[in-house]
Amino acid sequence: MEPILPTSEPSYQFSNHYAAHQYASADNPSSSSKRYPSKNVRLVPGNILSIDYPVPNAIRNSVQAKYKDIAGHNEEFLMMRYTAAACDPNDFTLKNGYNLRPNMYNRHTELLVGVTYYNEDRVHFCQTYHSVMKNVRDIIQLKHSEFWHKGGPTWQKIVLCLVMDGIGPCDKRVLDTLAMIGVYQDGVIKREVDGQDTVAHIFEYTTHLSATPNQELVRPTPHDGDSALPPLQVILCLKTKNSGKINSNRWLYGAFGRILNPEVVIHIDTGTRVRHRSLLKLWEAFYNDKDLGGACGIIHPLMGSYMEGILNPLIAAQNFEYKVACQLERALESTTGYLSVLPGAFSAYRFRAIMGRPLDQYFQGDPTLDLTLGSNGVSAGSLMRLNRFLADDRILCSELVSKEGQKWHTRLVTSAEAETDIPTSTVDFINQRRRWLNGSLSASIYSLRMSYQLLRTSHNIIRMVLLYIQLLYNVVTLILAWFSLAGFLLTTFVVNDVTGDPPPDAPVDGFPFGKATPIVNAVIQIVYITTVVFQFILALGGRPKSHVRTYTTSFCIFAIVQLYLLMNLIYLSKRLIDFKTNTNGGGSYAYINEYYSEIGSTTVIVTASSAFGIYIAAGIISLDPWHLLSSWAQYLFISTSYVNILKVYAFSNIHDATWGRKSDKEVNEEVIQSTILSPPRGSDTSKTPRGDVNAQEMEHPQEDADKIFEEVVKRALQPHQPVEVKQVNTREEAFLKFRTTLVAVYIFSNFLLCIIVMNDSFQQLWWLGDAYWHKIWFFRIWMWGNSWLLMMQFAGCVWQRMDALRWWCFSRR
Repeated sequence: MEPILPTSEPSYQFSNHYAAHQYASADNPSSSSKRYPSKNVRLVPGNILSIDYPVPNAIRNSVQAKYKDIAGHNEEFLMMRYTAAACDPNDFTLKNGYNLRPNMYNRHTELLVGVTYYNEDRVHFCQTYHSVMKNVRDIIQLKHSEFWHKGGPTWQKIVLCLVMDGIGPCDKRVLDTLAMIGVYQDGVIKREVDGQDTVAHIFEYTTHLSATPNQELVRPTPHDGDSALPPLQVILCLKTKNSGKINSNRWLYGAFGRILNPEVVIHIDTGTRVRHRSLLKLWEAFYNDKDLGGACGIIHPLMGSYMEGILNPLIAAQNFEYKVACQLERALESTTGYLSVLPGAFSAYRFRAIMGRPLDQYFQGDPTLDLTLGSNGVSAGSLMRLNRFLADDRILCSELVSKEGQKWHTRLVTSAEAETDIPTSTVDFINQRRRWLNGSLSASIYSLRMSYQLLRTSHNIIRMVLLYIQLLYNVVTLILAWFSLAGFLLTTFVVNDVTGDPPPDAPVDGFPFGKATPIVNAVIQIVYITTVVFQFILALGGRPKSHVRTYTTSFCIFAIVQLYLLMNLIYLSKRLIDFKTNTNGGGSYAYINEYYSEIGSTTVIVTASSAFGIYIAAGIISLDPWHLLSSWAQYLFISTSYVNILKVYAFSNIHDATWGRKSDKEVNEEVIQSTILSPPRGSDTSKTPRGDVNAQEMEHPQEDADKIFEEVVKRALQPHQPVEVKQVNTREEAFLKFRTTLVAVYIFSNFLLCIIVMNDSFQQLWWLGDAYWHKIWFFRIWMWGNSWLLMMQFAGCVWQRMDALRWWCFSRR
């Protein structure tokens, strides 16, 4: 492959968005190309506008000789096909006159890779696109395969579909990159077809070219041999308006999927970098398990070329969170056969498995279907229903596993890995988790409520038992998560009181400040409670972007309190060991042993082993323990903020059921060339015997396309410079009553738990005993609950590793 490097001083400068006259520059006589005469274009029956445009000679010449004129389909390398879809995705059918090149060439599509795009820059786009191209090459380079080398060339069985959610938010540099590889051309998209507005602009081209995140154009050369990038069938769907990710997936499944009928569909978010052979590993999981309906790989946060992201505590904490989630939580869910979430950043589904009810329920979250669905539309639903579609991938998982009469299951494929970008600032982090937490809460309640549907499936008895064990696990997780606000507060206050305020008859002073420790603890308690209350005020009264320093300070306060708590826990452990071994004056710490004995030695040992030992053991078993050294400490310091800041903000803004995308851009509607569908005066207006209608289209000679291409390449290969844009966020003001009720119940229930445990005025409650035993019973329940969840996850981790070994030994290639 030969990379074409950008020049150090490009002569062409351009802004983030094209102006109206630039957008149609291909037909503007004052631009680089001159105006050419028009020609009549016959519409496909059904008045479908589909036109082939010649690609620039530079792109034609990049096609390797061995791929030219394959089975008479040479036009897929010479011509870019454009289709103006003036219809809903459900109406994009063969019956209505629409078609796609792979189907026109009678090719079987085994793997459909869907990449969803909103407003990401070209660096994020290129790292996703280039990683897909290299993974396709991995599949083609297989030496021994029972499947891929049968029934035609391997590359003809793979299709990449790029779905861009609206022209307005789209980064024009990304379109320049797509034009540089032949998939897109300026000046050909149409506003209307036969008087109907164009809903989506569909471009098709089979390209050999790729672009790296460093703005290098990669093309095959005669000396590359098998190392050259193979042809890739690309479908670009550029939606006219921004209508959401669920609508983008309607185009992927409801429009393109029904025509291509692939076996496996892989989802990738723009910005995700797929690692070596990971697409192949995901596909192999389906190939070796006929009952596998969905799967996902392991997702790693992008940490930078030299792991410099570790220096940011927020990134390091998320790195630990991602690692632990895959090694423990996802491993347990994979063991039972029900992954509660298949992340859209990198996941896959068997197409026929999710057709029917799973997709029908999922697509109810598309706002463009509100008129069609009526009361079942997303806008007509309750607030919990609206938030449920923020966790849209959870809905698909639940409906897939519980599909009536079927026995589909989901699993984690540990050999398939990808890297994705994560929030690096407190504002983006809070906004992302607002959507995640509210969506997962609503989706979890929905899956529990619909659990009876499992009885209608064809799962065997062992699978059914495992699935209902996981349901019990999910219930316990939901309860503990709800009371986590009180749990962190009580743990902090009680542990600090035990170490800092020994009984009057104890021969030792409080730790760590002696007799002044109770005063310091009281100050910490006041600061802690004040900061928590202040989070509700911030969350109810403003957006994170307006209080960046305040939220950053809050993260720091909770980190300091957590550090103080960890220091006291270490002190308690040390003094307890001294008491048991009667060393270092251990007899002076009998009061610590009293708490230890009342809570129960088994409870304390199991909790300590679970909280620390399971993370270490899981990392070693998974052969990936390095996050324990690089990110564990940062996660411990920020863990309190996950509840006290993120969850408080999420619940306080549950009425905001919008996606809250990262780094939103101003939406500027571009001016699009309209097609003149009525014939000019004096022309023959009679219809053909087939009822076809003629439209006027301007000719695009080859020399014109080459000249425009030169300008596109100059722009596309310019060094990337991030552009600062003003954010425009919209906020729903409805559902405030529900928000108020939820926040009130959340505060009251956690506050009531704190009062029962901490307030000595409750002399006796018959089910708990006196106030002293309130603390004992709280710690028993809290510690055993969390320990049970961790032990369940560890059991899943062990089984997952054994299952991965079995797959490595016996799976088909």
